Amino acid sequence: MKRSALAGLFITAAMLASPAFAAGEPDLCKINLDKINNGKALLSTDASGKSGEIDTAVSQAKAAHAAGDDKRCIEITSKTLQDLQDMDKGGK
Repeated sequence: MKRSALAGLFITAAMLASPAFAAGEPDLCKINLDKINNGKALLSTDASGKSGEIDTAVSQAKAAHAAGDDKRCIEITSKTLQDLQDMDKGGK
């Protein structure tokens, strides 16, 4: 019984502390946008036309971020980062 009470206290403490950690969480949308900007150097030799698609995605992500829709921004930037990785590997 003591173990379950102790476990309950631990879980409660962890749940109460989690919002404090979330406040210090880095902005994943911004981090992804920075990674995309760094990865655009790969596009200087790209002849497939992906550069325009990347620019469009970055514009959409920035608009979503400005509107406060970080979830959408992260979705867009994550897909764009995957596209950049695929290009680096010689894919798509």
